[in-house]
Amino acid sequence: MTLRQAEPYGRPEKRQAITRAARRVFGRDGYTRAGVDAIAAEAGVSKRTIYRHFTDKEQLFLTVALEGADEVTAAIAQIMDRHLHKIVDLEQDLIDFSLDRVAAVTAFPDHFALVRAIEAEAAHIPPPILQAWVAAGPQTGHLRLAPYLRRIAERGLLRIDDADDAAAHLTLLTVTDVNQQTFYGAIPLPQEEVTRLVTAGVRAFLRSYAASAG
Repeated sequence: MTLRQAEPYGRPEKRQAITRAARRVFGRDGYTRAGVDAIAAEAGVSKRTIYRHFTDKEQLFLTVALEGADEVTAAIAQIMDRHLHKIVDLEQDLIDFSLDRVAAVTAFPDHFALVRAIEAEAAHIPPPILQAWVAAGPQTGHLRLAPYLRRIAERGLLRIDDADDAAAHLTLLTVTDVNQQTFYGAIPLPQEEVTRLVTAGVRAFLRSYAASAG
């Protein structure tokens, strides 16, 4: 089974309506139960129109998953650059970065509903879709964070042997902790609790990776 993202076809506004509707339906009903009929009704188009744009349900699911991942990745990249390009106060900058990174989940509710569906139904989703998702999705976010931590270490502010590992640890201690407790924003935590968790995570990270004062 070979999957690829759909090539543009016909009116772009129709395609956008289909992908928006598909993201909502897949996130609400899950991959297995979601049907093309329901997606067509949500989008206000016919099934025939969907099949003009997408080969099948698998390709449609993969497309909306990867497009959503790309949107989130672009947003996180801006957050990284804003907070980590120039370090003034390392602890506070990492806290501010992590808080904004956590908050980004609420800016993409339909995408993270889809993330919940993927995690819940991983055993029932075709392996090529999962493989493509892992390559583009949130599980690789630490790889884009690693170069920033490496540059911070080059300034003598962190002590890092493997930047990929350090980025994974920072992610686990901050973003992953909050996401697991909120189920990717489905059950919000009070902001003071989010701040407490993120602050504690950053301080735990620095206890392992901060450069010695002397």
